[in-house]
Amino acid sequence: MVVDGHAICAVCGSAVEPVAADRWRHGHSKSPQRITLASLRRVSSHEEFKARFPWAATLSEDDWREGARRLEQYHAGLSAVSRRRSLRAGENPYLDLATVLVASPSPLLDLGERRRELASLFSWAIPNEQALDVLAKYAPLVECGAGMGYWTALLRARGVDAIGYDLAPPGAGKKNRYHKRSRKPWTQIRRATAVAAARKHRQRALVLCWPPFDDDAASYAPLRAYRGDVVIHIGERDEGATGSVRFHRELRLNWTLAAEVDLPHWPRLRDRLMVYRRNAQRRPHLERDRCFECKRFVRTGAIGRCDWCFEQRPTALALRVGRHRVEYPQEMLDAMPPALRKAFERSPNRIR
Repeated sequence: MVVDGHAICAVCGSAVEPVAADRWRHGHSKSPQRITLASLRRVSSHEEFKARFPWAATLSEDDWREGARRLEQYHAGLSAVSRRRSLRAGENPYLDLATVLVASPSPLLDLGERRRELASLFSWAIPNEQALDVLAKYAPLVECGAGMGYWTALLRARGVDAIGYDLAPPGAGKKNRYHKRSRKPWTQIRRATAVAAARKHRQRALVLCWPPFDDDAASYAPLRAYRGDVVIHIGERDEGATGSVRFHRELRLNWTLAAEVDLPHWPRLRDRLMVYRRNAQRRPHLERDRCFECKRFVRTGAIGRCDWCFEQRPTALALRVGRHRVEYPQEMLDAMPPALRKAFERSPNRIR
């Protein structure tokens, strides 16, 4: 069981860390020691690897060698492409690097860290030829929240009329929390809010690639400001990891899916490129989120009870999880394993 990002002891609920295969000790390490290329290069045998990384000791010698080989191949490719400043027609280094990693997943590759690494350099979604062909069909295009401009750069290399905007283009002085490298984008990215860019280019198809799920300003607001007829969402369908609740409700009410392409994606994600056409008549949003207890209206996308109900009738225990509050009534606490209950009660995210 993991609580607050670390494994807990099954007896006392305290943080534990691995010391060997299936062996743990009390400690405050939030995660096992990360396997890096530098640390692998210091290991000369499988036995030495198991001693250095006991949490991965069950990995066979063949898997260890194959994982190390793929990590070397990946870093060599990453180093080469990181020095590049532009892309040529037919190139797609992001797809090439991701394929090296996901073709044979291994704990040595640390796919979560590799995804963040590649997303910071390229994009949060991985393009393929089929997706680029579909985008070209709906040109001219305007991408809002373009980040590093990787998709726009690939399209421009093909001769497609595409422009990109971002509130904080990477490498232009203003920090971009989604693309933290100090380098400039792969192509010119203009500075503007998504709303301003969408409103300005009604003659272009609107492209939104992996807009954050908790930010109306990145998805719902530009969709409402846009006056054109085609919007292309690159991300997950419905209320997945991309696009706000209002954004997906607007698509269901007033847009019709016209084309869809499955994209290469990381484990547990379901990225797709989805082309929508505006319906002839607009329908208003009638669906409202309510507190399940008092039935008052609550913020769209909120979960659980409203703040008023929580203050008036607090539960036995409540934790803050991101923007949300998760409540545990007494009967639920009583049914919990004692160690899990102790861990929750000691959590720094506990509200009461």
